[in-house]
Amino acid sequence: MLHKQLIMLGALMMPVMAFADLLPPITPVDQYIEPIITTTSMGEQQQPNLYDLKNGSLQINYSTSGIDGKAHFSYKKGKIQRSFSGEEIRTIETDLGTVVSVTTVMSVDTGSTSFSVLIPKVNLASTAGATAKIATQGIETTHKFSMIPAFSKGQADTYKVVSLTGKGSFVMF
Repeated sequence: MLHKQLIMLGALMMPVMAFADLLPPITPVDQYIEPIITTTSMGEQQQPNLYDLKNGSLQINYSTSGIDGKAHFSYKKGKIQRSFSGEEIRTIETDLGTVVSVTTVMSVDTGSTSFSVLIPKVNLASTAGATAKIATQGIETTHKFSMIPAFSKGQADTYKVVSLTGKGSFVMF
């Protein structure tokens, strides 16, 4: 169902689509895994600090903080394996969840490739070892670049979206 909001611009009224209406569903219904939310007897909840996600040969491990106090992100796709920590990991909070991005391939003269994963809000029990199943999306973005201006025209970014499933956990580092 298309949701519309009205925004008043001076004396003009203009319909605007909600951002979420433009996005495809997170995963096909037959692949969706319902998150398991556990609570303590007092009802306290916390967010995971470790995420293990996969789809076929693609494996993503993301921890919001490690024993060194830095975030860690590992990306494995077939024979390609990359590890990132600290400032190599970019995060941004959005209405959709937390978008976590890393640059998987960097080229001086042709552009780069990045991988982003959408981390949904998940509530866990406030005990170490609590887990929840997660279904989300990963996006591989190819950023084209050319030092020759004639080759830099048109769409510069292309996207491949992949469904990811796995779990979010709270662990003590």
